Amino acid sequence: MTLSFTNMCISFTLVLGGASSGKSDIAEKLCFHSQLDRVYLASSQVYDDEMRTKVEQHRTNRGPDWRTIEEPFRADQVILEAKAHQILLFDCATLWLTNHLLADHDIAQETDMLLAALKSCPAQVVIVSNEVGQGIVPENALARRFRIEQGQLNRRLAAEAGTVVGVMAGLPFMLKGDRPEALK
Repeated sequence: MTLSFTNMCISFTLVLGGASSGKSDIAEKLCFHSQLDRVYLASSQVYDDEMRTKVEQHRTNRGPDWRTIEEPFRADQVILEAKAHQILLFDCATLWLTNHLLADHDIAQETDMLLAALKSCPAQVVIVSNEVGQGIVPENALARRFRIEQGQLNRRLAAEAGTVVGVMAGLPFMLKGDRPEALK
């Protein structure tokens, strides 16, 4: 069964939640039920053993039926290259944003390019992103800037997405659109 999206010119689902809330599990479930060729766009950069272990665990959990593309910056280019017979899981927009923020790139321009790619993409896309605005105000300027940028990115993605799924304690709840069959 393929994902059913609302009548939008963009075919993507946004899955939002806190750290370790089960976002990736829900996003993968959506992809597994699509019956399309699965592509995993990984934005993380591995700097230490803890992250290496997390990446390997995600890869093991997904299984062998995925084509993985590791791209920390140019998600827009990978999305533009996706084909109509594919479903692309972009995990995650939060690490993508972090990479650009730490590289001192123009976040607004990068976000514009990402959204333009999503509008042109013939594949179905599922994007995972962290909701970071429900905590306390961070004590340092970089963390406060990140929180603001992440909130703006999430709002822009949610405005364009046909479906937005929130995740808390591993449980999905609909924020926008109809509940996909895979989550019923």
